Amino acid sequence: MSTPTTTFVQVPISAVPAQMFKITLAEQTLQIALRQRATGLYADIWCAGTRALSGVLCQDRTWLARNAATGLPGDLAFMDTQGTQDPQSTGLGTRYVLLWRTGWPA
Repeated sequence: MSTPTTTFVQVPISAVPAQMFKITLAEQTLQIALRQRATGLYADIWCAGTRALSGVLCQDRTWLARNAATGLPGDLAFMDTQGTQDPQSTGLGTRYVLLWRTGWPA
C-alpha cells in the first residue's frame, strides 16, 4: 500500500508591501490580498468572488485556512526558504514563498 503524497504549487508573489492578485487553483479563481503592517503580513482571500478569509496573520509554515469550512478547495502557507522567520514583504517571492495544497487531509 502506498502513502499518498502532497503536491505543492508555488504561488507567484512580489516583494511589495501591498498587493492583490487573482490565480486559478484547483479549478477555482482565488483573489488574494497581502498587506504588510507593523505587526506582520496579513492576507485576505476570496474564492469565486466570496470572501473566505480576512485579516489572517501570515506565519512561517502555518496554514492560512486550516479548515474546509472556509469554502476554499485547499490551503495556503508561507515558507521561509532561509530559516523559520515569519514572512515580511521585502522577501516575498524569494526568501518567503507562498505554497498551495489542493484538498484537505483526512
